[in-house]
Amino acid sequence: MPGGVNSPVRAFGGVGGTPFFTQRAKGSRLWDVDGNEYIDYVCSWGPMILGHAHPKVVRAVQEAARDGTSFGTPNSREIRLAQLVCESFPSIQKVRFVNSGTEATMTAIRLARAFTKRDKIVKFEGCYHGHADSLLVKAGSGTATFDVPDSAGVPADFARNTLTLPLNDFSVLDRVSWKEIACAIIEPIPANMGLIPLKSGFLQKLRDLTQKNGVILIFDEVISGFRVARGGAQELYGIQSDLTTLGKIIGGGLPVGAFGGRADIMDMLAPNGPVYQAGTLSGNPVAMAASIATLEELFHAGTYKKLEQSSSALCDEMKKVVPGQHARVGSLFCTFFTDREVIDQAGAKRSETKRYAKFFHAMLERGVYLAPSQFEVGFMSMAHTEADIEQTLQAAREAVKAL
Repeated sequence: MPGGVNSPVRAFGGVGGTPFFTQRAKGSRLWDVDGNEYIDYVCSWGPMILGHAHPKVVRAVQEAARDGTSFGTPNSREIRLAQLVCESFPSIQKVRFVNSGTEATMTAIRLARAFTKRDKIVKFEGCYHGHADSLLVKAGSGTATFDVPDSAGVPADFARNTLTLPLNDFSVLDRVSWKEIACAIIEPIPANMGLIPLKSGFLQKLRDLTQKNGVILIFDEVISGFRVARGGAQELYGIQSDLTTLGKIIGGGLPVGAFGGRADIMDMLAPNGPVYQAGTLSGNPVAMAASIATLEELFHAGTYKKLEQSSSALCDEMKKVVPGQHARVGSLFCTFFTDREVIDQAGAKRSETKRYAKFFHAMLERGVYLAPSQFEVGFMSMAHTEADIEQTLQAAREAVKAL
């Protein structure tokens, strides 16, 4: 395997050293093959909002697998999950399931181009929307970690049709020739260069400009969807997009992505329309069962309130313990090792990655697993307890003192 991994950030390239190999996981904890135990704040990069190996999810997967793992035909679980998604996101009138967030964003952009009959797209610096060619231009996530703003192998013609704007810059939005743009895609809660909340009014201005000029607005809620609220960032901020991409949490730990939105746009998909998209394992019964079990459990009264309380209990104290710039939106959190406010990718890049690497390893030695990169975020789960939080804070006190 190149780099010994199947996804780059797992290689610890952003912090140095050798990654551990996980043997099993339960609740808020991971155990590696050497028997070491860690409190996990990576949560499989976001999906494990209920915690690892949640009994209801495991049971749903087992029951579904007994009937067969893939049919290649429609199945009833697809309908149930579609209902849950559309009920949660009023902007999603129709939805299609795929196998990853990358597939979802790639097809959403294809749909927008077909619908508007325009080629150019707008994205924002540091926002990561998967590894499709058009979107690997000044992207975040692993490309930020490895300081690769543009991936090799992406034709120049793709890049020419991608206009990349700085985050939180109101004036630059007014300088775009919006009549030439097919779509604007953005993480409404940017969380792939660390966590950088958008300035008040920025998202609304983008919504107004796109609506006025017939541009499709795509919210990439692969991370924020079902994490910050049942209706994602759209519920949190009261702003709706034309198309939405989802992933991570809706898979319940299995590979699932989704995209959906206005019916007139979605009806351009085959077999109804001329935009082709397909997937052998899309909507497979096991993944759908895990998704349904996760969402139904997540939708119990008080879940998001408890997540908010746990997240604030951890992060409010971390601010007092760890020097730096702290950010949190719901159960997403991040600490930048810098003294300057971080409002965009350039600010994130100025943070002290070597300092973060030392802190990461000091925490790991004390049994706390944070993201192995300054440019990723932390995730809280329903499985994290008060004891976990106190152990984490004590580890942080010791780590800061040691450093």
